[in-house]
Formats: sequence, C-alpha cells, structure tokens
Amino acid sequence: MSEPVQALVQAAAAAANQGRWAEAEPLWRKVLAVDPRNAQALYSLGVHAFKRGQLAEAQGMLQAAQASAPREPAVALSLSVVLREMGDTAGEQRSIDASLAADPYFLPGLVAKAACLHRLGKLRAAADVYRNALKVVPNEAHWPPPLRAQLLEGRALVEKVGREMEAFLAERLGTRVAALTPAEAERWREAGAIMSGQSGPYPSVCSRLQVPRLPAIPFFDRAGFDWVPEVESRTEAIIAEMRAAMTEDATGFRPYIAYEAGVPVNQWQELNHSKRWSSYFLWQHGKPVAEHQARCPETTRALEAVDMADIGGLCPNAMFSALAPHTHIPPHHGETNARLVVHLPLVVPDNCLYRVGHERRRWKVGELLVFDDSIEHEARNDSDELRVVLIFDVWNPLLSMAERDMVRALSAASAEFQLKA
Repeated sequence: MSEPVQALVQAAAAAANQGRWAEAEPLWRKVLAVDPRNAQALYSLGVHAFKRGQLAEAQGMLQAAQASAPREPAVALSLSVVLREMGDTAGEQRSIDASLAADPYFLPGLVAKAACLHRLGKLRAAADVYRNALKVVPNEAHWPPPLRAQLLEGRALVEKVGREMEAFLAERLGTRVAALTPAEAERWREAGAIMSGQSGPYPSVCSRLQVPRLPAIPFFDRAGFDWVPEVESRTEAIIAEMRAAMTEDATGFRPYIAYEAGVPVNQWQELNHSKRWSSYFLWQHGKPVAEHQARCPETTRALEAVDMADIGGLCPNAMFSALAPHTHIPPHHGETNARLVVHLPLVVPDNCLYRVGHERRRWKVGELLVFDDSIEHEARNDSDELRVVLIFDVWNPLLSMAERDMVRALSAASAEFQLKA
C-alpha cells in the first residue's frame, strides 16, 4: 500500500472509530479512487450504506470486499446480515458458511448460523451449532457483550433439546432396561445423558495416588462386601455413641476443611475452618485416635471387623461427619482410587442428597453406601436439621492382594522421596 493510500486509510479509520461517519465516508471513497480493490474501504463503505438503509449498495460493496478478502470472516458475516434484511435467506446462509469456511471457530459466525437455523424452525440443528459456539467460549465471564443475549438464548435451547433427546432415548430403550440389573440400568441411563449432552463422563481423578486402568464405578453393590450386614446391624449402637460424643465431647468435632494460611483453598473458601462441616475422627490418616475410640467402643469394634484400607499416611480414615443445615459440600475428587469410601447414614433429615458422578442417591439410616470418591462427588443438606454419617475407607475390591502391596509400596516411596527433598 502506497504512503498516500495508507494515510487516507488511517484518516478514514480514525474518523469512523470516533463516530464521524460523514467525514469518514468521503475519505474511504478517495481510497477506492486510488485502490479500487481495497478491502477495508469496500467493507467500510458497505457498512455505512447498510446503516443508511441502502441495502443494494451495501450488498455490492460487501460482495466486492469479499472478493478482495475471501479469508476475512467478518466481511462475509456482514454480507449475511445485509442479505437477511433483503429477505435472501439462502444467500444469508451461504455468506454465514463462507465466514465459517474462513474460520471454523469464528464465534459471531457460529452464533449467526445457529440463530438463522433457530429462526427457520430447525431447532435441533440450531442447538448443535449453539453447542459448538458455547465450546468456543466455555467461561460465561468471557462472553462478548454483543453476543451475550444470543448465547444465553442458545444455551437455553441446547438444554431444552438435550432434555428432549434424553427423554426420547429413555423411551426408546425403556423395554430393554427391564432386562438389566440396577447397576447396568444406571450405566445406560448415564450413557443416554452423555449422548444427549445432559452429562459428561466422570473419570477417576486422584490427588495423591492414581491406579491406572481401574474402572470408574460410582457406587458399588453392598452385596459384594461380606462385612456389610455386621456393620449395618450395629447402627443403633453407633448412633448412640455418636450422640454421646456430640454431647460430652463437642470440641472433638472439628472443621473437616482446615487449610493453613497462604494455601489456595479454591472451592473450599466457604467451608475452610468452618464447623458447618465437622468431623470426629476415630482413625485419621492411618492412625487411631485413641481418646475417641475409647468413647466409641461399639463403633470401633464394628470398624475393626471391616477390611479397611491401610495405606501409610493416608488410610484408614474413619469419622463421624456432621453437615450443618443448608450446607453444600462442593464437587471435588478424593485422594486415591485404590480405596473406596463408605457412608453409614446415622441422622438423615429430608432434603439431603449425595451425588457421585452422574448418579444421585439419598442416604437411608442404617443402609451403607459404598462408592469411589476419586470420581467427582458432592453432598447437600438443604434441610433445617443436622445430617450425620459415619465415613470410613475400604480397599477397592478390584485390586489383588499383591496390588495392595504395590499401593502401600508406591505411597511409602513417594513419602520417602518428599522427605529427602
């Protein structure tokens, strides 16, 4: 670009950026007089013509700009807006597609395509495109303000179509579900939720020790553990000891989340050092808490009959876990999938819910839940009363005895390495 043309372009762009359209337009025309294929001048004059309502002129300028700059998505998208106003839906769609051919991740183009399909009543196709648009900017805080309303509308449509698809899949699979076990049925309900976009897959994610190639099973069947009936039969005695500890040793219930100053707390900000989620340990990080065990002999004996996981410095843990009214334990992952976590519900008011991965359960007093806490999980107490469960660790039954030794050895070696640092 010659210096005179460049100077004209700069002057025209400066005037346009400051809203001085009457001054900018003659400057752009001077640019064209010298450089008839100047894409910036053609584009700007096309936009000016559109603002004046001169659609035919806008179309001509923008088509010329597109011919000069075929890889510029904004030019093709602007042309699509003009064609939409002219009632040329087919041309509008071609121009939107041209913008996305230039840049498949061009967010305004994706939103425009979805909006066009939505307007034409092609709701499922529109939802597919909106879903792609939402993937380009997954964080709502980063949505461009001019597109925010359309993205909100698009997200609502994606959710609506997803719910419809999930219900449709469930209806189509309905007769076959009867032939499945409860665990198998839950798996295929989750498959339908993932296919319809109502859920994502929930992998095992461990903060300390990850055993590769173990399946991520949210809840395990209680019938697979021979100690379950014995523990459940002691529920009343365990409840009595828990209530006595709360009355006679209330200071023993301490905040479960207790990060030191200066440590990033992330999702635990609200619960850090708060007794809204408190615990009374009988074993902690593999060591018995003698004073608490002495206060709770029946509970201790019940747990000693369990195949608790013993991983030095990590397991076993066993505690009464008290969740205050209207308290939410946010989604998080556990330390290792080598162990499973068990809940014995002791005090369970209404409006309490537990989720592991896609699967949601309600606690029932005296009925154990066995789950893999390396899968994302969360708990809610939306009632006006306290919720209390006994929590303890057991070995993942998918590990052989030799693999348990490997878990202990790997954990010990990691701790040794850290001490030598």
